[in-house]
Amino acid sequence: MALQQPAVFYNMVSDWPALHWDVKHLSVMLDGKTIQFRIGMKTMTSVPQFETSCSYVKATLEEFLAWSSGQPSCLSGPFSSFEYSRYWAYADYKYIARIFEDKEEVFQDVRWSDFGFPGRSGKESTLWIGSEGANTPCHLDSYGCNLVLQIQGRKRWHLFPPGDTSFLYPTRIPYEESSVFSKVNIANPDLKRFPEFRNTTAHVVTLSPGQVLLVPRHWWHYVESIDPITVSINSWIELDADHEARVEEAITRTLVCALKSAEGSSDGDPWLNPTEVEATSHEINLQYLNQAVAAYFNCPKANVYKQEHPSSSGAEQETRVSCKRRKRQVSSEPEDCPLLNHDHEFSSSTFKAEKLQKIPFGPHLIQVLPQSRESSSVGAGAVASDNKDLLHENEGGHFGKLHCTRKQLVMSNDCRTPANQMDSDSSRNASQAALSTNDLLDCLVNPHVVRLVAQLLLERAGV
Repeated sequence: MALQQPAVFYNMVSDWPALHWDVKHLSVMLDGKTIQFRIGMKTMTSVPQFETSCSYVKATLEEFLAWSSGQPSCLSGPFSSFEYSRYWAYADYKYIARIFEDKEEVFQDVRWSDFGFPGRSGKESTLWIGSEGANTPCHLDSYGCNLVLQIQGRKRWHLFPPGDTSFLYPTRIPYEESSVFSKVNIANPDLKRFPEFRNTTAHVVTLSPGQVLLVPRHWWHYVESIDPITVSINSWIELDADHEARVEEAITRTLVCALKSAEGSSDGDPWLNPTEVEATSHEINLQYLNQAVAAYFNCPKANVYKQEHPSSSGAEQETRVSCKRRKRQVSSEPEDCPLLNHDHEFSSSTFKAEKLQKIPFGPHLIQVLPQSRESSSVGAGAVASDNKDLLHENEGGHFGKLHCTRKQLVMSNDCRTPANQMDSDSSRNASQAALSTNDLLDCLVNPHVVRLVAQLLLERAGV
């Protein structure tokens, strides 16, 4: 848990029964049960294919196999409207405990206890099944860290350190608890619209069957299937910092739901991700916020933090240690944090390097190293690197500076004419679009801003 850079484990799961969970085997296990697939276009644009812009079908794995192999039987099945050469299909976020609720014995086919998490099995894991081209838009998980086992086919992971957050243009629209999306389509970035993306430091790795990837806390990732069929299993590992992250997520939910609900629904603005059942009321959101604050103060680690840090210094103070929620599950009780380590709070880059050198890298644990600037064109594949090289992160995230005074902010562009005297046609340049609710939310619930608000709120609650 001291490792704060992505790494791949080799030869750790050779005896796991789950290694046999290819699509044909899973089809037998599911015995005709249907699961939901997300359908997206293989054609690439500069806009990410968020879940709100995808189609959805329910199908069996037999039907998925027939479709992906081009069998004529698909002409009348659930995939009949989606030509394989033009579309991809993704059964993502399938909780093993749900789809195999009548076969609990298969939970033990997954043995995360081998990684130092006693009792963690398939019951706490998620299944992902996709066709070539299936992808997850670039995002970071607000909670925990992530272990990913590749079972069938290969997936390419594009990872970016937390320091790249400002360069990835974070947004909470579409809204989903625990997922902060990037506005940039990593596979085809629009550098005119998102010029700061050039400053990112991509770490790219192709994950093959039998390998396990560690995705540390708050690392951004864009994931794509590069073989005809892919199967993987992951588990989000809870961390003590999830208590503070839940406060941040509760603040975000309250603001997003309040502003978007006040704006009114629009078919052209599907702001709620399909993983969210509905926009919760302000009253419920406040209850959730109070539960999150109570859980934070009930966490032993939080009490230690409170004693050691009686007041926070502001936005530059890092949050202490955060877990991908199990979709839409909210708890006010402290999580079990078995292997928590605060080594990521190093105060100097030299100390970081010294700690990193103590990690037992070798043939069974390989660092995912950053791409060079020359070879960082996304989608071009993994870059071979010497494992002896140390990782170097871009520590870029920071606030920009406002150069106008408060009075000037309500003046025209030349800072001379009061805003209330300006003609509506001359108030903005013709090429400048009017600011929207989403623009406002991108600022209000920016991760840096929400982190500061959460710290202020926790200070107020702790008095």
